[in-house]
Amino acid sequence: MNKNNNNKKKLSPEQCKELLKVLKARFEKNMNRHKGLEWTKIQAKLEANTEKLWSLNEMERTDGEPDVVGQDKKTGEYIFYDCSTESPNGRRNVCYDREGLEFRKTFKPKNNAMDMAAAMGIELLTEEQYRELQKLGNFDLKTSSWVKTPLDIRKLGGALFADRRYGKVFVYHNSAPSYYSARAFRGWLKV
Repeated sequence: MNKNNNNKKKLSPEQCKELLKVLKARFEKNMNRHKGLEWTKIQAKLEANTEKLWSLNEMERTDGEPDVVGQDKKTGEYIFYDCSTESPNGRRNVCYDREGLEFRKTFKPKNNAMDMAAAMGIELLTEEQYRELQKLGNFDLKTSSWVKTPLDIRKLGGALFADRRYGKVFVYHNSAPSYYSARAFRGWLKV
């Protein structure tokens, strides 16, 4: 069974080539997001990490538009965030987590943000990461994004989401079973 799972998490050579082309074009178009970083080094890391490349493809496939936003100084890994202008369209209409999904008795969404992110091999942005993303541009002007919720808030039934309105970044709370057509989640990945 693990063999099948591993095969699912690999792209064909053609898919790899196409994804690298898309990521390179986005990298070159948005140099303000990753000053001082070189595409050739990033590409080499990506080519050596096929499972992470698969995760980036999942981010791309669900309209996240992943891009490099930095490098971990300790590990040398490159950090990718979903950089779509609005919350990723392919991940909307989801409640926060499985517990929230199971709590709903009627009108259940098809999925939840935490399980989707795990299946994609990524994590939800934290509030701090979301604020860092917003320093790179104006995101979620019409939509909102679930962010990783601290355990103490989640234990009380709540979950956090964020957006940008009136030139400011706002973080709000909602019950974890809630879902909306204009709310998705943004993820991140280290490669």
